[in-house]
Amino acid sequence: MMGRQFISVCLRKGQDGFKRRASSEANTQSDFIIRGYLALNYSVFMMDLRLFSLLMLFACGIAEATTLKRMDDFISAVESIEAVNPALSMLDVLKGLRKASGLETDLSQQLLGDAHPELTMDPSVASNIHELINHHVSDITEEGVVLTLDGSNVALAPLLLGLEAGLQSIDLYPLTLTENLLNSFVHHVQNQESSALLGTKGYWDSIKSPRVYTLSGLPSLATDALIIGGMDGFILGSEMASSDHPEESLSSLLRSYYSQKLDDAAPRLISQKRRMNFRNMADFSLMKTQVVRALTVRRNLNQDERKKLDDVVNEGFEEFVHVYAVCPNIITRSQWGAASYIGSPSYLSLPVRYLFIHHTYQPSKPCTTFEQCAAEMRSMQRYHQQSNGWSDIGYSFVAGSDGNLYEGRGWNWVGAHTYGYNSIGYGVCFIGDYTSTLPASSAMNMVRYDFTYCATNGGRLSKSYSLYGHRQAAATECPGNTLYRQIQTWERYQSYLP
Repeated sequence: MMGRQFISVCLRKGQDGFKRRASSEANTQSDFIIRGYLALNYSVFMMDLRLFSLLMLFACGIAEATTLKRMDDFISAVESIEAVNPALSMLDVLKGLRKASGLETDLSQQLLGDAHPELTMDPSVASNIHELINHHVSDITEEGVVLTLDGSNVALAPLLLGLEAGLQSIDLYPLTLTENLLNSFVHHVQNQESSALLGTKGYWDSIKSPRVYTLSGLPSLATDALIIGGMDGFILGSEMASSDHPEESLSSLLRSYYSQKLDDAAPRLISQKRRMNFRNMADFSLMKTQVVRALTVRRNLNQDERKKLDDVVNEGFEEFVHVYAVCPNIITRSQWGAASYIGSPSYLSLPVRYLFIHHTYQPSKPCTTFEQCAAEMRSMQRYHQQSNGWSDIGYSFVAGSDGNLYEGRGWNWVGAHTYGYNSIGYGVCFIGDYTSTLPASSAMNMVRYDFTYCATNGGRLSKSYSLYGHRQAAATECPGNTLYRQIQTWERYQSYLP
C-alpha cells in the first residue's frame, strides 16, 4: 500500500482503533500523530516515502497491534482448538487452520485439495489465528510472522503447508520454499530498485511482547521469516512423511520442536538444529531444478527479463544455500536491540587474515536462551560504550549457547577486540568464563566450523586465515585457560603471531 492511499487507510484504521482502546497513553500518542499529520503541508509528500510511511505505521501500530506474535501464543491457540475438536486428526486440524486463516492459493488447492474441515473455536481465537497465519509483506512490515524462543522469526504459512503436505506424502518443496523463491526472483528482476533478491530480515518492537515486525531493508517475496518457516515446514513435513505419528497432536509436535533448550542431550528435531537438519535432508539440486522448470510456464515475462532471470536464479540460489545451509543463524543488531554506533565506523578491507577467539569473563555464565543472550549483548554494549568510551561493542561477533551467533560490529566494521589487529582481523567472543570449563559443544562447533566456513565461503575471511587466542596478542588470560587449550586443536591455529 503506497502514498496517500496508505496514509489515508492507516489514519482511518488508527482513528477506529483509538476509539476501541482504553489506554489514555495510546490515545495521547495517536492524537498527537493525527494532529501533526493534519498540520502538514504539501511539501511533506515530497519527503522519503519509507520514512513518512513508517510514521504513519506507528499510528496504526498503536491501535491495531494487540495480538502477541509469539510461537508459544500460536501453540496455545492450537491447543484450545484441539480441546474443543478432540475427534480431529492432526491433518484435519491443519486443513481447518488453512480454511480459517484464508490460506488458500491455486497451488495449495491443486496440491492439497480443498480445506474442508470446519473447526469449532472461540471467535477471539479465530481472529487471532487469522492474524497470526495470514502472511503479507509491505514496504516496511511483514505480517504472519511469530517470534520463537530460540530467536527465530517464523512465517507460519509455509510451516503449516509443509506439515499438511508431509502428512499426505506430497512434494514438499513447492509449498514450503521453491514457489516463494521463484516469485521473489521474478519480482526482483521486474523491481530491482525497490526489492531485495531474498532473505530480508526484520526486528520486533519488543522481544518480551512482540507485536509489530518491521523489515530492516528492502522487501522481498522470500523474506528471512518466510524462508525460515519454509525450512521448518520442510523438515517437519519430511518427518511426518517418513514416520508414523497417528496419535500426535499438532500442538505437541510444535511445542517439542520450538520449546527445547540446546544442550548436549537435546533431541535431533529441534528448531536450534534447523540448519544442520536442512543441510542433511534437502536436495538443493532438485530445488533449483524445480525453480528453473517453473520459469518456463511464466508467460508474463518479456525476452529481456527471461535473460536476466537466468543470472538472478543462479545468484539467488547460491545466496540461499550460503545463508541458510552454510552459515550459522546470525542475530542482527536490530534483532538483539543494539544502540547506535557512536560516530562513524571505519571499514575493513576484505578478506581479513586473522581470527581471534575471546571469552567475556563477565558475564561468567553462558546464556542459553535468545532473550537472555540478547540482554547480555545490550549489557556488554553499554559497558563498552559508557565505561570503556568505545564507539560500540568491541567484538565482531558473539557466540551464545542458545545456537545463535550475535552480530557485533559484523562483517564490515573495524572492531575493538585485539589491539594492533582490529583492522585486519575478526574477533569472535564466547559468552561466559572459560578459565576452567568449556563452552557448550554446539557453540564451539558453530564457531569452529559453521562461522569459519561461512566467512571463507563468503569472501570475508581469507581461506589461508590464521586463528589465535586473544592472549597471544595482549597481556590477558582471555579466552580462558581451558578454552585456549581447546582452540589449539582447531584448524588454522597458529602458535606464532607475527
